[in-house]
Amino acid sequence: MYRMKIRGLIVLTGVIALMLGSCGKSSLKSTNLKSKEDSLSYAFGIVNYNQLKADSLMLDPMIVAKAMIDGKEGKPLMADDIARSYIMVFINKREAVKTAKKAEVNKVKYKDYKDQNEAFLAKNKGKAGVTTTASGLQYEVIKMGTGPKPTAQNTVKVHYVGTLIDGTEFDSSVKRKQPAIYPVSGVIPGWTEALELMPVGSKFKLCLPSSIAYGATGAGEVIKPFSTLVFEVELLEIVK
Repeated sequence: MYRMKIRGLIVLTGVIALMLGSCGKSSLKSTNLKSKEDSLSYAFGIVNYNQLKADSLMLDPMIVAKAMIDGKEGKPLMADDIARSYIMVFINKREAVKTAKKAEVNKVKYKDYKDQNEAFLAKNKGKAGVTTTASGLQYEVIKMGTGPKPTAQNTVKVHYVGTLIDGTEFDSSVKRKQPAIYPVSGVIPGWTEALELMPVGSKFKLCLPSSIAYGATGAGEVIKPFSTLVFEVELLEIVK
C-alpha cells in the first residue's frame, strides 16, 4: 500500500517539476497554450495541483523542480534511498494520524458493537478448555498435532474457516477446497501468535479480539471496526 502511495507522490511531484524545470518562474506567467502538448502539460499541472491540495500536501514547486534538475545533472543534494526513506517517514506519520482519527470516530459510532464483542470474549474466556494469553488471544485445542511448531521465519500451509461472533462467515479455505499458504510473520498478529503455538497437525479454535486483528478500523464491509474474529485453523505443514 505504502509503495503505491510513494509512487503516486513521486509521479505527482515529478510532473510539476518537469514542467517547471525547463523554464524560469517569470516565464511561467506568460505561458500560452499554443499546441496540444502545451495543453496536455497544463492539464497535468492542474490535476496534480488539485490532487496535492486535496491531500493537504502543498510542496514548493520550485524546490521540486530544482531537485529534478539536480538529479538530471548528477548533482543531487540527497541520495535516492535517503529521499525515499524521508518520504516514507512522512507517509507513515500521516497514515498513523489518519488511523488514530478514524479510530476515535469509530469508538463512538460502533460503541454498541464493540460492547457486544467484548461481552462475547468475556463469556468465552470462562469456558472449559479455553486458554487466554497475555495479548488477549483465546484458543481451544481441537486436535493437538505431533509435528514441529513454526517460527516467525517460516511459511505455513493451513486450512481455516473465519467467522464473526454471530456466525457470519467472511473467509474459508475449506469452502474454496484449497489450503492457504502464508508467511507466519505476514498475517494479523493474533494469527502469528497462534501459529507459533501449534505443532504441525494441530487444529485450534481461535478467538481474536480486535486489538490483535483489524482493530478500530476493520477490514472491508463484513469485518467492522472492533470485530472479534473466530477461526478454526488446521496447520497442515511448514512449507520448505
